[in-house]
Amino acid sequence: MLKIKQLTIINNELAIAWADGEETFVSLDRLRKACPCAHCQGEPDAMGKVIRPITRLNLESYLLRKYELVGGYAFKPSWADGHNTGLYSYDLLRQLS
Repeated sequence: MLKIKQLTIINNELAIAWADGEETFVSLDRLRKACPCAHCQGEPDAMGKVIRPITRLNLESYLLRKYELVGGYAFKPSWADGHNTGLYSYDLLRQLS
C-alpha cells in the first residue's frame, strides 16, 4: 500500500515524497483535469452508460488553495474556484505523476 511521507506545492506542481523513497511531481492543471469526482468525470445512468458533464474551467480552477490527507489513503484538494469534491487515491496520484 502506498503511503505519503510529505506533500508540498512548488510553483504549479504538487511534489510528493513517498514513504518508499520515490519523489514525484504532478502539475496542478493535470491534477485538476484528472479530478475523479462524479461532477467532473460523470457517473453511470440506470443502463450503465456514463454521462460526462461539460466542465468549464477557468484560471481559478487550477489554483490549489488547500488540501488534506484523508484516512491514510487519499488526497483531497480545495481549488480557488470552490471545487473540493475530488478524492484522489494515492494510487491515482502515483499514476498521474
